[in-house]
Amino acid sequence: MDFGMANVLAITVLVYLAGMGLKVSKLEDKWIPLLCGTIGLILGLAAFFLGMPDFPAADPLTAAAVGTASGLASTGVHQAYKQLTEKGE
Repeated sequence: MDFGMANVLAITVLVYLAGMGLKVSKLEDKWIPLLCGTIGLILGLAAFFLGMPDFPAADPLTAAAVGTASGLASTGVHQAYKQLTEKGE
């Protein structure tokens, strides 16, 4: 059974790339997670309304939640990578 994980992963990757773009901008780092969640929300709703096959949401509210969670997951992926690659002090 496929739960639309490819779609969720795609949103996470797209938001991760957007977050990396925000990171090199002059924007303060504290705003990046909020913007990643917002971008994920928009992509989740777009996926729902465009009728992406196997998207794991049957209504707009769930699509917004899936998108937001995927967007925030991209921030978590970045932080996990950062923690794993930091050198000991």
